Amino acid sequence: MKIRFVIMANERANDHLLWIRACEQYKEKNSFRVVNLTSDNWFEEIRSEPFDILLAKPGGVTSLFKQLYDERIYILGKVLQYIIYPSPDEIFIYENKRLLSFWLKANEIPHPVTHVFYNIAEAEQFLKRGTYPVIGKVNIGASGSGVIILKDENEAIEYLKQIFSDKGARRRHGPNLNIGGWGKRAFFYLKNPSSLSSKIELYKTIGRDIQKDFVIFQEYIPHSFEWRVVRIGDSFFAHKKLKSGDKASGALLKSYCDPPSALLDFVKEITDRHNFFSQAVDIFESDRGYLVNEMQCIFGQSDPHQMIVNCKPGRYIFSDAKWIFEEGDFNSNESYDARVLWLTEKYGDQQLR
Repeated sequence: MKIRFVIMANERANDHLLWIRACEQYKEKNSFRVVNLTSDNWFEEIRSEPFDILLAKPGGVTSLFKQLYDERIYILGKVLQYIIYPSPDEIFIYENKRLLSFWLKANEIPHPVTHVFYNIAEAEQFLKRGTYPVIGKVNIGASGSGVIILKDENEAIEYLKQIFSDKGARRRHGPNLNIGGWGKRAFFYLKNPSSLSSKIELYKTIGRDIQKDFVIFQEYIPHSFEWRVVRIGDSFFAHKKLKSGDKASGALLKSYCDPPSALLDFVKEITDRHNFFSQAVDIFESDRGYLVNEMQCIFGQSDPHQMIVNCKPGRYIFSDAKWIFEEGDFNSNESYDARVLWLTEKYGDQQLR
């Protein structure tokens, strides 16, 4: 029996196309339709025909549409108990650094110490007795966007006053200067003026999304890289995200090596405990052990693979109480193929509705 998917699009017209390609890749095992979760009749459209699983593509561009998407996921997943992938809890902490910090603390998951202030006087007192550098973060923003290293108290106080003023804090809303390939990208946009127009409009949208009246400060962890550990279904991948300047996020510089078993154990325990099966976990190594910096259920993929061990792309699976490396191409279509394949294998023989 084919699994009936509903792909839940967001405010960006083409942001769900990777889901479509993955479903078409395994079309003998599934059928699908698309519903725009940001439209007024989203509820009626989803329930207009029978379905088995809802495939989510939460927006990560503006706080307005992030909230809209989360509210509707709450109704579908928590109230109506529909099967949603990634899961509602994975979606709620996605692109919400404020909520993620509370969630990590509540679940006793090691992470850099994080403070969220809604009172400027309270925040100022924290900065006056704090240690430096300290990280300032905006609540929404990927690839290091909106992350600033505040080197001393004066810088931190100025940043605080900006956020609690009409200026607020902005994310990067232009090209990422930390990555190369300028010539190739310029040539692409010259050949595709409509894509350039869409990109410019996206930058304008991000530029209008200003964070005001609350601030997030995070402990600075000295590092030369972050681990990125990815779990999709029962497949695990890992590589190092290398720093460019002060940041590893957004630099797209990677190092591929065989990850420590303890690192895979750490991520497996977290994701097993919370039933997370579409997750990228960014992790610092520290004198306190592994510390979770970010968790994302939807994430970018600049290379055709997520892991290389001994010059061979592949994945790790946990079988017979040990980690086993399997060589192969498991990250096609930015890992969306792997997501759909896992869902069809997991639910294909079940009568879901």
